Amino acid sequence: MRILHILDHSLPMHSGYTFRSAAILREQRAMGYETIQLTTPRQNGGTALFEDADQLRFHRTPLPSSLLDSLPGARYAREMAATARRIDELVAGFSPDVLHPHSPVLDALPALKVGGRRGIPVVYEVRAFWEDAAVDHGTTREGSLRYRAERALETWALRRADHVTTICEGLRGDIVARGIPPERVTVIPNAVDIREFSFGAAPDPELRARLGLEGKRVIGFAGSFYGYEGLDLLLEALAILAPGRPELRALLVGGGPQDAALRAQASASGLGERVIFTGRVPHQEVQRYYELIDVLAYPRRSMRLTELVTPLKPLEAMAQGRMFVASDVGGHRELVKHGVTGFLCTAGDAVALAQQIGAVLEDETSWPRIAAQARRFVETERTWARSVERYRNVYGSVAEKRRARFGSGARSAV
Repeated sequence: MRILHILDHSLPMHSGYTFRSAAILREQRAMGYETIQLTTPRQNGGTALFEDADQLRFHRTPLPSSLLDSLPGARYAREMAATARRIDELVAGFSPDVLHPHSPVLDALPALKVGGRRGIPVVYEVRAFWEDAAVDHGTTREGSLRYRAERALETWALRRADHVTTICEGLRGDIVARGIPPERVTVIPNAVDIREFSFGAAPDPELRARLGLEGKRVIGFAGSFYGYEGLDLLLEALAILAPGRPELRALLVGGGPQDAALRAQASASGLGERVIFTGRVPHQEVQRYYELIDVLAYPRRSMRLTELVTPLKPLEAMAQGRMFVASDVGGHRELVKHGVTGFLCTAGDAVALAQQIGAVLEDETSWPRIAAQARRFVETERTWARSVERYRNVYGSVAEKRRARFGSGARSAV
């Protein structure tokens, strides 16, 4: 079976989005599917028609800038038109059985246009809603005219896709609430490749010494510094814990829009050398930094995006057997069993976060039990092989519809 994936961006860019995409492609190929993958003009521009990254070839969609881009919606319209042209070109040479656009809806609309014209079923994968991402990026406000328009466009695409996949039950519930029949919505949950994570690995003494963490207790975070991650709350929690724990340090690995604000907060709070900012590190090095952290913190703030969407990071922590404290937003509650695979605390409350981190640090005897339970959960429930296997029924159902529409000459689903 041949699948044409349409992606917002991909490797070599590093994000939860690109890692999920790469995992899906590898597992589908292991299942015997042929895949071809296209990214939209949002993949950092450029003029190349394809790029190889990590043994995968990604077809690109070049789009020169234009003076028209300053007009409202003009850039989006040009991006979608260019993406539709590239889909058409790839369809002509690849003859896919399924078009599989992934969020945002700007990828789904060109796929629906080409799929409708050529009689190819479309499976639309929702990883987050466009309107909610726009709120987080500060380009719109929830409930505004633009927000409602983007939400209506998302719903229009959902209703016209042959099938919808999504990453968690929170998003599935919202999709069904928009009038999409439940049988047309399948959850393909986030997962991990456990081979990529060392379970209970000892810290690297050279790196620990270089960062000044010898003999210290370390709380921390590794990832992108977005506002919704609530890292300002982590620094507040450190300030609360610091007077009674002179050995406590915070290690923040990564960077992003909140980087400067967090550094300023650490300085203004008098935390000084107790907060170590590493900046962004190569992906292959992140594991070494993880191993320095005693308790990871995921203090996401409550908003539609975090209430609906499950992140990858708690699963990565479980795979490594690392202790972590996460806020009790919906995306975390769907993943974490408090006191069994990790720990939850009240979202948006630095005091609650400090109390829970302190409680975990005080009860080190429970760590081996929690670590083993968490690792068992990902091994049995959240491997990419197990998750991606769910596409088999999805693709089979839409291919059956295609055969019913166009006769027995359509390519078999499996």
